[in-house]
Amino acid sequence: MTTEKRQEFGAYLRRLRGSRSQTALAAELCALTGSNTLTRHEISRWERGDRIPDDWLPHLARAHNVPLTVLERMAAEVRGKTPGPDGIPFDLSPFFPDTVPLTTRIANAWHGRTVANAGGNPTLVLVGGYAGSGKTEFARFLSDLSGWAFLDKDALTRRLTERLLVSLNGDPHDRHTDLYRTEVRPHEYRCLMSAAYGNVECGVSIILAAPFVNELNNPSWLPRLTHRCQAKGVDVTAIWVHSDVDTMHEYIELRDAARDGWKLAHWEEYTAGLNTEDPPQAAHLTIDNRLGAAVSLADQTRRALTKLIP
Repeated sequence: MTTEKRQEFGAYLRRLRGSRSQTALAAELCALTGSNTLTRHEISRWERGDRIPDDWLPHLARAHNVPLTVLERMAAEVRGKTPGPDGIPFDLSPFFPDTVPLTTRIANAWHGRTVANAGGNPTLVLVGGYAGSGKTEFARFLSDLSGWAFLDKDALTRRLTERLLVSLNGDPHDRHTDLYRTEVRPHEYRCLMSAAYGNVECGVSIILAAPFVNELNNPSWLPRLTHRCQAKGVDVTAIWVHSDVDTMHEYIELRDAARDGWKLAHWEEYTAGLNTEDPPQAAHLTIDNRLGAAVSLADQTRRALTKLIP
């Protein structure tokens, strides 16, 4: 273990102590354990990095209102050990019996983030596919199973897209003209990716649902994104949700969205420009979401998750 890592962990413990004196913290820990064996000198050794607390970690977690898992993982890393996965988030309220519910919820949120990324880096998952392919449904399944955050392009940008189109004297439901493709679409994706970067830079794994048709068919787009993310310790996976023309037509009719009006009215013209046979070469995984697919979408989601989290 390096002296630098010891000192960083010590500084972290010192920040957790805040305005309390070392003597006061020692007294609090002794009261929690019913023992009087701990003195301020031992706490000073921890905070200087001379020693790493071991048996005292659960009590430090309780005294500082932080998840025990966080302290255990940090201590393991300082000792040069690789902490393993910790399982699913659990209720930490027994560690904080006298605190308000908000504190416990915050502690659980910290713990949930730690567990979601246990054993690996934060992950950015791109879920692409044509309109009506079921990409949003798949992304929600994946979010439910993984606990990762989920952003849908339409939900994030639709209101702004409609107002921008109106300001450009266009149809607010336009998704097919050059006006939309050149003046509006790029801004939608910039907003979506900016939101994604803000999350992964905070260590939050996130799933994005958007067509990504142009992006995943551009040979340089995904490598650039991957390099940018890897520089920050973030893994990137692109998933393509495959469907056929009849299935997509049924999905689009069912959701009855105004933005799909032109597609339904000009179905043959719209589908003539789609490649429903081959996924983009950049996609790492392909999900079969045709009606009557051999494997259910839920089961395919579970299989995909095992590849995302080996």
